Amino acid sequence: MMERNNKHISVRRQCELLDVNRSRLYYSASVINQENLRIMNLIDVEFTEHPFTGVDRMVEFLRRQHRLIVNHKRIRRLMRKMGLMAIYPKPRTSCPALVYMKYPCLLKTIAIDAPDIVWCSDITYIRLKGGFMYLVAIMDYFSRYVLSWSVSNSLESLFCLDALDDALSLSSPQIFHSDQGKQYTSTKFVGALQAGGIRISMSGKGRAFDNILAERLWRTVKYEEVYLREYADGHDLIGSLRRYFDYYNNHRPHSSVGYKTPAEVYYAGDAASLRLSSLVAPLSEAAGTVKIGTAYTKYKDNIGLDNG
Repeated sequence: MMERNNKHISVRRQCELLDVNRSRLYYSASVINQENLRIMNLIDVEFTEHPFTGVDRMVEFLRRQHRLIVNHKRIRRLMRKMGLMAIYPKPRTSCPALVYMKYPCLLKTIAIDAPDIVWCSDITYIRLKGGFMYLVAIMDYFSRYVLSWSVSNSLESLFCLDALDDALSLSSPQIFHSDQGKQYTSTKFVGALQAGGIRISMSGKGRAFDNILAERLWRTVKYEEVYLREYADGHDLIGSLRRYFDYYNNHRPHSSVGYKTPAEVYYAGDAASLRLSSLVAPLSEAAGTVKIGTAYTKYKDNIGLDNG
């Protein structure tokens, strides 16, 4: 896309037109520290099984189970790089600065009894043979149907916006629920939701259970797909995830939706057989119009390896 030898438009001007930071043009990935990668993979497996494991307990786990003596500062840095935070009550000794607009959690105030009332989203770490990438997915809360997903080698908000655009090309929800991560609170992401007339809901600080369905999706994806394979690179990862999400949406029965597939429930909108037990006062708006489509990813030029 960039033309370094263009005599009419300078590289600086091309970056401005494409809205790309010029420093990224000259960036070359450094060699990944294989020991860090090994530790991150061990952390990922343990955290998926026990999401309440914090830094100190993770240090002890590595020492006892794998005989690895790792400084707690290193574990904290790697867990932050992976976007992991333990589930436990946290003291509120001070209030954070108001650096972004905060939205309340709306899930307990509505009846989620049809598709496209609530969509939820989250990001997780995916290990590769020689590095790692991040996966974002957008899922319909009622049917568990994965509307879209995307991967990236960084936690910038661009790949989340790609996933949102793909999902909105299929349908539109009344409410979009996520955590308070910087990807979801960015001006562009919030603006895209507001432009579509979508209400925004966010999990409370330290309340991972507010987005528990997305967390359960990651557990399923990792135990049924990620931990069974060793991806050579980003292309291999994307091909495998495309096959898995097709299986997840169209062929895998879910006990939570009456042993139907998410696609059957999403496109039928059948609530009678699900016996939902958590219904409260319904919204006044009607559910969004459903359009036929399949989950897919838009990965463009962001396939690669991150730093160690």
